[in-house]
Amino acid sequence: MSKRSKGAQKKEITAPRGVASLTEAKAWMASRGITEIECTVPDLAGVARGKIMPASKFFSSPVMNLPLSVFFQTISGEYPDYEGLVDSVVADSDLVLEPDLSTLCSVPWAQDPTAQVIHDAFHRDGRPVEVSPRQVLKHVISLYEKKGWKAVVAPEIEFYLVETNTDPDYPLKPPVGRSGRPEIGRQSYSIQAVNEFDALFEDIYDYSEAQGLEIDTLIHEDGAAQMEINLRHGDPLTLADQVFLFKRTIREAALGHKIYATFMAKPIANEPGSAMHIHQSVISAETGRNIFSDDDGDPTPEFFSFIAGHQKYMPAVMCIMAPYVNSYRRLTRDSMAPINLQWGYDNRTAGLRVPPSTPEARRLENRVPSSDANPYLVIAASLACGYLGIMENLRATDPLEGDAKNLDFDLPRGLLEAVAAFEESEALSEVLGRRFVATYAAVKQAEFETFMRVISPWEREYLLLNV
Repeated sequence: MSKRSKGAQKKEITAPRGVASLTEAKAWMASRGITEIECTVPDLAGVARGKIMPASKFFSSPVMNLPLSVFFQTISGEYPDYEGLVDSVVADSDLVLEPDLSTLCSVPWAQDPTAQVIHDAFHRDGRPVEVSPRQVLKHVISLYEKKGWKAVVAPEIEFYLVETNTDPDYPLKPPVGRSGRPEIGRQSYSIQAVNEFDALFEDIYDYSEAQGLEIDTLIHEDGAAQMEINLRHGDPLTLADQVFLFKRTIREAALGHKIYATFMAKPIANEPGSAMHIHQSVISAETGRNIFSDDDGDPTPEFFSFIAGHQKYMPAVMCIMAPYVNSYRRLTRDSMAPINLQWGYDNRTAGLRVPPSTPEARRLENRVPSSDANPYLVIAASLACGYLGIMENLRATDPLEGDAKNLDFDLPRGLLEAVAAFEESEALSEVLGRRFVATYAAVKQAEFETFMRVISPWEREYLLLNV
């Protein structure tokens, strides 16, 4: 072995995340004494599905099989009617799940040395599974690549820390911090409020470092015990993988401290909702230059068309941006959550914000998605909107200079309205895939029917004795 190859292998073995081959993966695991591996695939909800197996079995047969129905499962564990989507026999037939070894990393909270790797889903004839969220995002990325572009994204994820809650009939409460008292009132950007949970955040940072996940900043958001983690900008698939892993990491770290971390869009009444803001720019694959800025540093027509694409198509992908009934509780008037698709320069009341930046970093921040969304699908849908805007040479409205919170609603007010708009968009069906659109819509409709079987406290409070 040459000095160069020895050095490359040593780098792969010591790197916390990602290898290039099964040989390197075997050395990587051996160097850490890893005996088990979690083979995962993100489903439509962004939940990790898969199998846990001994490392020796993984290396003897790294391909995993799961039924196609794993991508039809609702958040409550049920399935929609397969009629018009797929044959019920086919739904139960096995897919081929192949590991993406660039995602290999440790599971730092596991009791025994354990690794994890994200898989891609294929049909047995080698075709990508059209309803797999990771494959949907890969397809949208490929549309940019065909134009000689590379999309760049940076997600921001908000979440709440709450007391453990084993009875869903009781409202959620802020947890007790190191002072022995729960947080009361709003503590936006408070360092002291973050320090209340120092031990937890130290674990989150340690777990993240062990997995090769890069946190840019951590801040306290508006709500009681509401936090936000920002990730560094980069490749859309890589960042979606990181959000997928981060959600699990944060939940596991919180459980270790006997509290919950929740990514529900609106977990607590009278508190702000939680968002997943997506910063987006597009660069030339050949030159590396931001196509949103011209030689003089001014915004290009492509930049305004990218904005316009969001203005036109975001209502039709709202069931991806806000995927559950609860998600729409966040989108209310007089809150920091957007209710329309106005855009503005450094205007956080608008759904689409252009942050202050140099011409090289010119980007659009999509403030509409909620934190309960699947990161693969949110990024795919947002990039699809921008792509269609450029392809159709759309023109954006004039930037808004005032407050957008009291303007008319531009967005669907509920899940069924959003699903109907999703199904009706021919352009988005072409970009995201018709089979995916039909499947996703069916799953969301099934989830709504499950919700309608539940009688809420509001109904008992106001209807029980008054109607």
